Amino acid sequence: MTAAETWPPLREELRGLEPYGAPQLSLEQAPVQLNVNENPYGPSEACAAAIARAVGEAASSLNRYPDREFVALRGALAAYLNASGGSDVTPDMVWAANGSNEVMLQLLQAFGGPGRRALSFAPTYSMYPEYARDTITEWVVGHREHDFTLDLDHARSLVEEVGPSVVLLPSPNNPTGTALPHDAIGVLCEAAGDGLVVVDEAYGEFRRTDTPSALELLPSHRNLVVTRTMSKAFALAGGRLGYLAADPAIADAIRVVRLPYHLSAVTQAAALAALGHADELLARVDDLRAERDATVDWLRARGLTVADSDANFVLFGTFADRHAVWQGLLDRGVLIRETGPAGWLRVSIGTPVEMGQFRTALTEVMEEL
Repeated sequence: MTAAETWPPLREELRGLEPYGAPQLSLEQAPVQLNVNENPYGPSEACAAAIARAVGEAASSLNRYPDREFVALRGALAAYLNASGGSDVTPDMVWAANGSNEVMLQLLQAFGGPGRRALSFAPTYSMYPEYARDTITEWVVGHREHDFTLDLDHARSLVEEVGPSVVLLPSPNNPTGTALPHDAIGVLCEAAGDGLVVVDEAYGEFRRTDTPSALELLPSHRNLVVTRTMSKAFALAGGRLGYLAADPAIADAIRVVRLPYHLSAVTQAAALAALGHADELLARVDDLRAERDATVDWLRARGLTVADSDANFVLFGTFADRHAVWQGLLDRGVLIRETGPAGWLRVSIGTPVEMGQFRTALTEVMEEL
């Protein structure tokens, strides 16, 4: 390589790679945006006003660093988790960061690294191998069944064979929406030995009523970590607040790798104010579940294959040329996600009006194929 080709002196394995990110278009380009699993219902005027007041109060002391242990926020998050599938979650079991992405990266920084392995089962969230790459952790991937569930015997055998330091198990899984059964979580916690089993519940609040949270299993498995986010059900994607619940020793260990004062005073204030309006913000979850199930039924009635979903999105297909379908929808102002296995597309659940526009556009596109 010439000097120009090797500048800047990037790590060799990063050369030529594109940064992660879904297509980001303006509302003028795509009036119906159903591609990144956002909550289509923003905070109410009352909640937005409460956040503004809290941020305004924080602004008066921005010359000082924030509480680096975010004690008040950890207490509020623990209380919320105890009302959302957990029990006896204490503040010292909670850790938070700038989105669940940073939480995951910190877990790999603390418990991964050179000579260690991280494991998951594809298809799954495409950032997981990037967390491993960025922390010089060896990435090992198993595979899901055709219906995107886990073959538990295969999964356990692979965990025992690989001996990963961290197992990443989203439930519901992204991009498929598939939830993990409780027995699978328990079995894999046992198989992992001292390795961590991280159950990523970014979409946990959208799970169906008969799908329990992995939070219930925390007292039984010291190596279990359950992560959540305020980006989805809480409609706080712009606030960037993710968090975990785990054995206090795990939460404490992450403090070694966190950056100084990593949660700003503004972030802490906004998250605390939003948690004070939790009931109001989560009131739309049932509406989104109903719209999701109606979307699944509608897609199946048109002869498409649809993955069962416990999330606020639906994976559907299969198409010989999925990009043509994606582009046809975009040409009609509807932006969804071209992701997952070949031939599949993912649509986030929006408002009834937005989903009606999606159905109209997809019908037109399929008629043209």
